[in-house]
Amino acid sequence: MTARIYQPSRSVTQSGLGRTREWVLEYEPATPRVPEPLMGWISSADSLNQVRLRFATQEAAVAYAERNELAFSIQNAAARRIRPKSYTDRFRPVRNH
Repeated sequence: MTARIYQPSRSVTQSGLGRTREWVLEYEPATPRVPEPLMGWISSADSLNQVRLRFATQEAAVAYAERNELAFSIQNAAARRIRPKSYTDRFRPVRNH
């Protein structure tokens, strides 16, 4: 059983950075997802793909994976670039987009 440890990116529909500083451990799917014959919904026999554990630091997530003898991979996120914005910048004669 393998796991993936990563820092989630921010939501596209939100400008805030909530829940982006924590680390997430997700299990990789062990069985393929297939459409259910009756309704056509995608289903899987593996219930671990619904588990998503959150940790405050990367070290805590790695320690959990090692303690439970999980094979894991760490995906480092790209550096975040935050430009501070001011409300008055909207009314400048020259705006940089």
